Amino acid sequence: MTTENKPAVIQSLQIGLNILEILAKEKEPLKFTDIQNLTSMTKSNLYKYLSTLSQFGMIYRNPHTNTYILGHKLVQLGNVALGQSSIIEVVIPYFKKITEHTSLTVLLAVPSMQGPLISYIASADYGINIGAQMGTHLPLASSTGVVFSAFEKDIHLKDWEIQELSNFTEREIEQFNIEKEKTRELFFASKTEPLIQHISSFSVPILNFNNQLLGAITVVGITETVPKTVEDPIGQYVLQIAKEISQYYGFTK
Repeated sequence: MTTENKPAVIQSLQIGLNILEILAKEKEPLKFTDIQNLTSMTKSNLYKYLSTLSQFGMIYRNPHTNTYILGHKLVQLGNVALGQSSIIEVVIPYFKKITEHTSLTVLLAVPSMQGPLISYIASADYGINIGAQMGTHLPLASSTGVVFSAFEKDIHLKDWEIQELSNFTEREIEQFNIEKEKTRELFFASKTEPLIQHISSFSVPILNFNNQLLGAITVVGITETVPKTVEDPIGQYVLQIAKEISQYYGFTK
């Protein structure tokens, strides 16, 4: 019988990080007593931690309300971390896994003023015309477009959506709204692509800590080979990868 070696941790550091997590999750200033109730720490011990975290800029105490929020140092560190790797650099190894696992082409679409913009493509081994290339803007009627409509909060994207919807019939708008609500629930959209016949796709969102849409993973292939439901093993596989990437950016669900 073998015993699993647990990684060594510094308990005091773990406690300090837990306090930061609590301040982040509550999303509003907390009083000393609020933090004490959430951590079950003694007053003297909690005071030492809050004093140390404040000293290093990790938290800030408002002297007028005597409440605590996350500090400026965390903002600086977060900006540095985001600047060290673009979303394309983050997704490349994941996209390689998807193409190897599915033999399908994978796209990364990011927000732009004109709608979802393809910024990276990991192609399958076999040649296939997916009707799009780097720099292509995808339409609202695509699976990527549905995901962007369901999760994107930027006002400029809403202008794009209104413009796209002006080309829809009333029946198409009604069906689209049903698809959008379903996508919000499942984090998954599937469509036969409007750009080229016999090609289908499904798309899943990449979100950050503030539930903002950073981009969408879109898997493309011949209609018969592309999953149409989230229950499909391939759909579940890609959805899990999207979750891992989103967690890198602080998303929790």
